[in-house]
Amino acid sequence: MISRLRRKFIIIAMLSVTAVLAVLIASINIFNYRNVTVDADILLDMLSSNEGEFPDMMMQPPSGDHFGGPFDRRKDQMSPEMRYEARFFTIELDKDGEVLSVDTGRIAAIDSSEAAALAEKVYSGGRTKGYSGDYRYLRTDNDDVTLIVFYDCGRSLDNAGSFLRTSIVISVLGLVIVFVLIALTSKVVVKPAAEAYEKQKRFITDAGHELKTPLAVINADVEVLGMENGDNEWIEDIRKQTQRLTDLTQRLIYLAKTEEGSKKSITKIDFPLSDCVAEMTESFRGLAKASGRSIDSDIKPGIILNGDQKAIEELISVVMDNAVKYSPEGSSVKVSLAKSGSKVIFKVYNDTEEPVAKEEAELMFDRFYRADKSRNSGTGGYGIGLSIAKNIVEVHGGKIYASPAEKGITVTAEF
Repeated sequence: MISRLRRKFIIIAMLSVTAVLAVLIASINIFNYRNVTVDADILLDMLSSNEGEFPDMMMQPPSGDHFGGPFDRRKDQMSPEMRYEARFFTIELDKDGEVLSVDTGRIAAIDSSEAAALAEKVYSGGRTKGYSGDYRYLRTDNDDVTLIVFYDCGRSLDNAGSFLRTSIVISVLGLVIVFVLIALTSKVVVKPAAEAYEKQKRFITDAGHELKTPLAVINADVEVLGMENGDNEWIEDIRKQTQRLTDLTQRLIYLAKTEEGSKKSITKIDFPLSDCVAEMTESFRGLAKASGRSIDSDIKPGIILNGDQKAIEELISVVMDNAVKYSPEGSSVKVSLAKSGSKVIFKVYNDTEEPVAKEEAELMFDRFYRADKSRNSGTGGYGIGLSIAKNIVEVHGGKIYASPAEKGITVTAEF
């Protein structure tokens, strides 16, 4: 039990930490990349405004004069050394896209012909600004001449990429350290909850066994009273309620055992599941007919399941009994068994008096949950049958769920 809780705790904790780290790393690197783009756009805007040259004086703008938003630097607020550090080139084209002039005097990484070809490509693309490889460009259209300024962002983009790779490596190492710490401390964290859960199950089992003897005595005394004084409504009522309490006690003990979830506690063999479902279905036809219902079945023959046959029979009985019990008179319960790839799928559908909400369907497998809010004992249910079914399926490595329809519900068990 503790090991299972530890696994769940570690998985949830690691997923949470990973999600937080992923958001932080993504945010930091997006802002980093954005700053590279913003700096390039500021420089390109300055160069385009001065026909491809730096202005003679790089003055500070008045206080409060910002360019491009709260994360951007002020326009022209850069080092005077920028004019000597920036690597850029300019191309002028006519209205037909023919190159008029090329200036590559401030860059050595590209020659005039390559620059002209790049400019023609950008011009034909029609975009005002963007990236072409490592070059950020800005296109300015005048009456007869189009000026395109390219700024080499290669170094800044390489730094941004290096920061991204470094942050990912550090995050992975951090996750490994966090995993080790969580794994070492998880046993201490989940131990109180696991112990409380084990005590609860032990209490149910012990209380159930302790109740067996007085219930047996009461039942025997009622039988003696009935033989001596004859049956009357009071004796019959005691007999019914004693039997009901005995059944509930047995179900609680069975539930506590199945909730142990130990696969070693069940004996798995290959048995014909198709025959098992067919026999259980036939056994419920009489009950359904007596209560004004019917059962339709679609059971594929020859399906074999490796599992505990008695437990699976209990599962089938619980689901079918629940369907017959809570379906309206005159309706039909539909039972099906089929294979889908490597899965074995067992389904039971029944109509309902009222539509079942999705939230209510998710609660059906909770212990002591009953759709009948009044908890009327007339249906004979205790609200633990589907909890037992869920535990049986989970011990066999499968899953069980309820799917509400317009005016009905399907319980599906997959193995």
